[in-house]
Amino acid sequence: MLRIWGRANSSNVMKVLWLCEELGLPFERIDAGGAFGRTREPDYLAKNPNALVPTIEEPDGFVLWESNAILRYLARGKAPGNPIYPADLRLAADCNRWMDWQLGTLNRPMTTVFFTYVRIPEADRDWPATHKARAEAEQLWAMLDGHLAGRAFITGEDFTLADIALGIYAHRWFVMPIERAPMPALEAWYQRLLTRPGCAKYASGPLS
Repeated sequence: MLRIWGRANSSNVMKVLWLCEELGLPFERIDAGGAFGRTREPDYLAKNPNALVPTIEEPDGFVLWESNAILRYLARGKAPGNPIYPADLRLAADCNRWMDWQLGTLNRPMTTVFFTYVRIPEADRDWPATHKARAEAEQLWAMLDGHLAGRAFITGEDFTLADIALGIYAHRWFVMPIERAPMPALEAWYQRLLTRPGCAKYASGPLS
């Protein structure tokens, strides 16, 4: 059985759990990271020298880390032909583009805002940095809002890995106690995501 190392409240672990629910993949999850520790232990570092989560481990010993790489591996390897990771080269490239955008562009400001409101004690919060990050994140979400106008999902009519990668952050954006400019297409897309069992089970709960 597939083994997933990582705490359930990690955004990157949530991605993998959500996908497993979408594909009906059985797995065993082992708490690691954050308060659970373990990621600095030699046996874990041998699997993932970054000391981060998630890491997956196949029964034959194959190990993979980096959440978006894991999504692509599981989708292509466990469900070939499933539109969740398009077979068409250009649709796959579009999916990959938005997954990379999540990691390379949206992740930084969203992490700053999330940690301020959820993980950092109030006395230690850097409000100027948080306000700047919130404004930056809002500009990025507005970009996605414009892209989603007339589309059901990020790459078109089919739900894909890009929706999972960005859906985790959309939940945080809409749940955190912050000001948000109206973005009707983004909101409608987020509501569609909430109807999916994988999102409801693993990616739409209270923030922690």
